Amino acid sequence: MSIIIKPIVTEKVTKESEVLNRFGFVVDKKANKVEIKKAVEAAYGVNVVSVNTINVRPDRTTKYTKSGLISGKTNAYKKAIVQVQEGETIDFYNNI
Repeated sequence: MSIIIKPIVTEKVTKESEVLNRFGFVVDKKANKVEIKKAVEAAYGVNVVSVNTINVRPDRTTKYTKSGLISGKTNAYKKAIVQVQEGETIDFYNNI
């Protein structure tokens, strides 16, 4: 089972990567900061300074349709914001 599921490529994370050397990843829900640090260093060959994690809750929705009320939700996941050492970078497009 892989700890890193996929990189997050949004405007906010891209700006942080350019200015602060921080990169975002969707990671396994049960992974801790030490495991995430080791996985990023092994996968991308960079030195990780810090790791911040966020548990993202599922969004619940309800829709009124002709057939009645329909309820649904998105999946919960865990994000990791990884700061790499000054002068190093991660290129997602060559490592996917």
